[in-house]
Amino acid sequence: MRLAHYGIREWGTAFGVFAAGVGIVLFIDPVLSIKLSILIPLGILMFAVMAFFRDPNRTVPADWSTEQMLSPADGVISSIESHEQHPDLGGPGIVIRIFLSVLDVHLNRWPCNGAVTLNRHVPGRHHDARSDRCHMENEHNLVLIRRDDDTIIGVRQIAGLIARRIVCPVDIDDRAEAGQRYGMIKFGSSTELILPTPEHVDVKVSKGDRVRAGETVLAVLPEANAIKP
Repeated sequence: MRLAHYGIREWGTAFGVFAAGVGIVLFIDPVLSIKLSILIPLGILMFAVMAFFRDPNRTVPADWSTEQMLSPADGVISSIESHEQHPDLGGPGIVIRIFLSVLDVHLNRWPCNGAVTLNRHVPGRHHDARSDRCHMENEHNLVLIRRDDDTIIGVRQIAGLIARRIVCPVDIDDRAEAGQRYGMIKFGSSTELILPTPEHVDVKVSKGDRVRAGETVLAVLPEANAIKP
């Protein structure tokens, strides 16, 4: 199982705790029942942490086009909202929100090709990711991408009740390549794909659909020069 490098600290700590438990058991050599009561929970903890930071290979669909917006996260579509004035776009927009449980892969992937124009971290609360207040009040990190046709796309990582750390090591002018990894949220969260000109967006998913980062097409947004005035 390939592990995400963003989790080196966590899975290293889990392995260290397990190794320490094994060392203690070998040193004191208790009866079998006590050995099992120590080693089994520690083993479960270690594998649970490793599973959370798993990093499966993903392949962009063979028929993918630059107008197709890929899912930036694994999880379930929790809402699809239209906004007359989205604060991050400065105009109308549509938001496709994905809920990630602790069982989902938590790596984020770019939804499209382009260049990073903004990477902004905003402190906030830590409501449960399923709460209606989560996307309004929780700590989050917003990345804006200028697509190759100059269309601005947003991706927002939102911390949850358990998720306390957002990882987004990108810089302005970094190149985004659709389906490639760019960060993660640790231990339960939400991720939003924010698209402009909602009247031209063809959403391909519905609330309750399960999606996979870098593979599932969430919507189609025509290139700017293809949109008729």
